Amino acid sequence: MKLKKLIAAAAIAPIALSLAACSPSESSGDASGSKDSKTVTIGIVDINPQQDVLKEVAKEKGINIVYKPFQTYTQPNPALKQKQIDLNWFQHIAYLADYNVNANDTLTPIGPTEIVPLGLYSKKHTSVKDLPQGAEVAIPNDSINEARALNLLKAQGLVTLTSETTAPSTLDVDKAKSKVKVTPVDATQTVLQLSSLDAAVVNNTFLGRANLDPNKALAKDDPKDPSAVPYVNGFVSRAEDKDNETYKQIAELYHDSRVQEAVKKESKGTSVEAKNSQAEMIDVLKKYEDSLKNAKK
Repeated sequence: MKLKKLIAAAAIAPIALSLAACSPSESSGDASGSKDSKTVTIGIVDINPQQDVLKEVAKEKGINIVYKPFQTYTQPNPALKQKQIDLNWFQHIAYLADYNVNANDTLTPIGPTEIVPLGLYSKKHTSVKDLPQGAEVAIPNDSINEARALNLLKAQGLVTLTSETTAPSTLDVDKAKSKVKVTPVDATQTVLQLSSLDAAVVNNTFLGRANLDPNKALAKDDPKDPSAVPYVNGFVSRAEDKDNETYKQIAELYHDSRVQEAVKKESKGTSVEAKNSQAEMIDVLKKYEDSLKNAKK
């Protein structure tokens, strides 16, 4: 398994290095959120075609986007707080809320991008019912995506939970009554587990690494359901930059037809364009943060 991880890392390293070649300190602007700067450094976790399309569309408007790749979900938010980057583009509202509460931070949505289903995939089985008793399933280990994954498995009758919480953790899994065994791993590693485990719950972001077709998921949740709003993805800034017009323009340019065509192709039509207002995103963020704080009391 370690060898597979090393091979995967080696495969993406040249791309990551090329994207990182121009750091914030080397660009014409900086990462302090200056309104006069037209160079904007955006933190990302995975590399996909729509990033290049957005960069070209933004260039037409006089905005130079520089991407700074990170290896895991845990890195872009601290980097944004420390002003290493201007924006990040990798997370949904629920994940941001969890980060803000635990880090005592105030990072804020700038604008929405998409909402995508969370899917259960397998290279060994062709349907949920084919998963054998005791099958091992990898799930993301960050608390928010872990909860979403467990709810998906619960809905499919694969795990039984000991409580009715909407945000379960692996501690809530009744192992004796569950059909499958869940194994939490870093979200970036879930897709790699498909070679050795029975199945894995994988974020759409990482499907390209294994040439997985999102339409061939054994099961997935519904991104169009109203309860899925906390899983709307978007661009995120520091709180003091939430009204930065250049940043807002980048968020708007994501909805350009050329970018959307690239998103549609990359996601094989499973991505749902999110059109929530910034105010709505901030409101959902606050409510989710409050619920997390209350749960800690």
